[in-house]
Amino acid sequence: MTGPIELGPLVDHPRVSLIIPCRNEVTYIGRCLDSIVNAWRPDRLRVMVCDGMSTDGTRELVDDHARRHPWIERVDNPDRTTPHALDRGLRHAPFDVAIILGAHATIHEGFIKASIDALRGDATVGCAGGIIQNVYEDARSRRIGAAMSHPFGVGNAHFRTGGRMGYVDTAAFGAYRHEVFERVGSFDLQLIRNQDDEFNFRIVRHGLRILLDPAIRSTYFVRGTYGRLYRQYHQYGYWKVYVNRKHRTVTTVRQLVPAAWVAALLMSVISALVLWSLLPMALIIVPYLLASFVAAMKAKDQWSDGPGVLVSFWVLHLAYGAGYWRGIIELLLLGRDPAEHHSSTSR
Repeated sequence: MTGPIELGPLVDHPRVSLIIPCRNEVTYIGRCLDSIVNAWRPDRLRVMVCDGMSTDGTRELVDDHARRHPWIERVDNPDRTTPHALDRGLRHAPFDVAIILGAHATIHEGFIKASIDALRGDATVGCAGGIIQNVYEDARSRRIGAAMSHPFGVGNAHFRTGGRMGYVDTAAFGAYRHEVFERVGSFDLQLIRNQDDEFNFRIVRHGLRILLDPAIRSTYFVRGTYGRLYRQYHQYGYWKVYVNRKHRTVTTVRQLVPAAWVAALLMSVISALVLWSLLPMALIIVPYLLASFVAAMKAKDQWSDGPGVLVSFWVLHLAYGAGYWRGIIELLLLGRDPAEHHSSTSR
């Protein structure tokens, strides 16, 4: 495409489908649904909780909300993966605008209106998203969240780091015009992770824009461990290679940085063993440690968080880089199909 294309005008009172992938989220799904009450005209709103066959009481809780609010519905997702949940939600009811939301999230007042206003205000925008405010349920989660919300941790992922209104390459909890799916298709059912990033990449490739609007605000409840952080970002790195293979291009430059860091670290270790000198390792590790220390001091909420934020940076970068190299070896060099592990639909 030589430039952005324009979509037709959005109807005055669009039908909104709000799709929530979910599995075993009894602790969170109630307040998520409560935040949507009065968010939009009930006769123009459908909320689909696409449940991956939960066993913890989630299904019963959703059904209770559905009895009180007819615009809420539980949609079974026996495949138990996020892309299947999104696909089922999109096909379940007609819509003019579809919004993706996480079960751990709540929306702020005016979230849906701000999303629709952003789409209506710019005919070149196919997806509009906003800023996520993290709420940490313990000290460790707060430290992990600080690392995930700082540019040193995630680069220029503006929906995590905050920013001004403007065009971006991806957005979380985005609102999508119906025409986008007619032009681009649906979410890739093979992608256990990165399915929204890959879909947003296709949107931009088709000549539409993604808009970040700080007026679109949501809250995400974070409860994390370093082990969970490692698994999450290892998967992100691994599946990013699948996306690159599918589109035969590197979709964002920032994805290469952790992989380059892991490669440099490994080469410095090998060089140290061959040369019987710690100098190669020091030249790689010391600048990184200094940079991560400075970033941790800036990202921390309180002094006691500093060490935890520092460790989170290390885990995040190592996990993503290692996952990326695993993807290169398995998906590119060996030509294997992607490994569909970790089937949780929670977002």
